[in-house]
Amino acid sequence: MIIVSYLIAGILAGLTAGLFGVGGGLVVVPILVFAFELQGFSPDVLTHMAIGTSLATIVFTATSSAISHNKKEAVLWPVLKPMSLGIIVGAVLGVFTFVQLDGAMLKKLFGIFAVAVSIKMLTKTAENGDKPLSTFSVFAFVGVFVAWVSSIFGIGGGTLTVPFLSRYKIEMKQVVGTSAACGLPIALAASLSNMLIGQGIEGRPEWSVGFVYLPALLGICLTSVYCAKIGAHFAHRLPPKLLKQLFSIFLMLVGIRFLMI
Repeated sequence: MIIVSYLIAGILAGLTAGLFGVGGGLVVVPILVFAFELQGFSPDVLTHMAIGTSLATIVFTATSSAISHNKKEAVLWPVLKPMSLGIIVGAVLGVFTFVQLDGAMLKKLFGIFAVAVSIKMLTKTAENGDKPLSTFSVFAFVGVFVAWVSSIFGIGGGTLTVPFLSRYKIEMKQVVGTSAACGLPIALAASLSNMLIGQGIEGRPEWSVGFVYLPALLGICLTSVYCAKIGAHFAHRLPPKLLKQLFSIFLMLVGIRFLMI
């Protein structure tokens, strides 16, 4: 049953990563929390293990999704490069932050945030933003903030990056593609930080490296990488307005789920 939950988490994470430009952590973290509870993990490290493992899976999911989007010329490198510089700094800061915070409160705060962003996107009538691309420093600063929040919640940053990039004169398919690509440096920096910082924490289960549980990482990646390609394929076939509406509804459901945990 536990192995099946890992495989299902991988399928859902891959599809959402490719389709919406998120890293899949919004799906993976709640499933891992439930699975780790069934396995009897210590409550002291359970949520941290779920977040750390989720970020590690995003390395593979985001890579697959970003490659698929880039082949369709949907990754805006002038935006990705400055954001990546800020992302590296923000991801490390985020890991140092989340190991000191209460997991229950973070889930509630994120749930409120996700619902608020969803409502804003659903009520916005324009299909695309009307602002010209911003400066290098602005994108770098936003990268710090996105990665900081993403590392705390174990996500790829799409819940922040997609609404932010939607404000500009960028096609929704490019918004999704660039957001998916941003998930890779977030996951890489945060995963390495989790592996190093978590080494000295007591109560971790066997087969774990820091806050990353290797069996769950393997099970999720077996299905997520392939499903990310499928999600990216459909992202380029759906109308931009429908894609934004689907993402908004998805974000609403995730927010409600976090508020209920």
